[in-house]
Amino acid sequence: MSNSFQTLGISKEILKSIDSMGYTQPTEIQQKAIPLVKSGKDIVAQAQTGTGKTAAFGIPLLEKVNPKERKIQALVLVPTRELAIQVAKELKDLGKNKRVFVLAVYGGKSIKHQIDFLKKGNDVVIVGTPGRVRDLIERGYLKLDNVKTFVLDEADRMLEMGFIEDIEFIMSQLPEDRQNLLFSATMPREILELAEEFLKPDYETIKVKPDEVTVEKIKQIIYRVTSSELYKTLKNILIENNAEKIIIFTQTKLEADEVSRDLRRDGFNAEAIHGDFSQNKREAVLRKFRTGELKILVATDVAARGLDIKGVELVINYKLPRDVESYIHRIGRTGRAGKEGTAISIMTPDQDKLLAQIQKKIGKSLEIINLSSENIQQEKKQFRKQSTSRRRFTSKR
Repeated sequence: MSNSFQTLGISKEILKSIDSMGYTQPTEIQQKAIPLVKSGKDIVAQAQTGTGKTAAFGIPLLEKVNPKERKIQALVLVPTRELAIQVAKELKDLGKNKRVFVLAVYGGKSIKHQIDFLKKGNDVVIVGTPGRVRDLIERGYLKLDNVKTFVLDEADRMLEMGFIEDIEFIMSQLPEDRQNLLFSATMPREILELAEEFLKPDYETIKVKPDEVTVEKIKQIIYRVTSSELYKTLKNILIENNAEKIIIFTQTKLEADEVSRDLRRDGFNAEAIHGDFSQNKREAVLRKFRTGELKILVATDVAARGLDIKGVELVINYKLPRDVESYIHRIGRTGRAGKEGTAISIMTPDQDKLLAQIQKKIGKSLEIINLSSENIQQEKKQFRKQSTSRRRFTSKR
């Protein structure tokens, strides 16, 4: 495989953009996908966020479009508004020296504003969520007759969110003679069925193992504390760490609000983001975090997948997430595209079983720092008593 972008047959304009964005070497998914996409093949690629997959489909997609032909030539479907904004921005950055117009269309923003942009007829690449793309098609403002490349990004998540009917409708509006690129973090049966139905028979399959992507490049540390010491431990970690961009993940929206409020009270530059926020507020918080105006983002798992912010040096789990996959998605917000990062988890004794599952999944033991071990033993005994009581109560019922 190639270890430089220059050997992948990329144009000078795109190479100049790649250089200005700070990319030095192609990631595994980019090395595998770019030549296949350039050759015109349909592909199914298994790759998580953090692998550089946007550039993997974005670079060859932008190579193929002609900005002088003022018609929509590529459509990228994504599951969430945040991802639509992120993908559109990266494509704009990659295509700026080629002067490619990219428009993001998604719900939560005025549809009139998006219609006005479409009426101007400048846009060559559309990045959108299924609901809003379908709405614009049905209103007659989004014409897909000239689409040469169709990308379905985070396909598994879109199916989980119930977008299959919208996706099938949108695909029925596309020309038959098109290239299809399907990207997914996992490969359940439904994704393979979708590939068999909509992709050309000779499509290629690419796989990038998630553990290799995230785990190897990220230093992982576990602090094992009592429930009462969670916030104090978090505060001490933040005091001792000089990272410029930090994401703290919490299990609930209420917890995100409480942690961000307590951090601001203690002098930290922190704000929360979760599903109860309006779209405008979420965008405003993310903009501040991207530009460095905000140092600490406190988020629920709504942001654990699809949130691609460059330069996140530290991820903190305020308690381990509820399952192993969420842990991998969370820590993958740092160590992006081959760079190193740090993930610190603050856990309580009742999460020991989950910790064992995480270590088994990633195939290595993690550095564990036990704080106040005497109190931890007492809390663990109390947790066992409560678990036994619950089992007895359940059996009696």
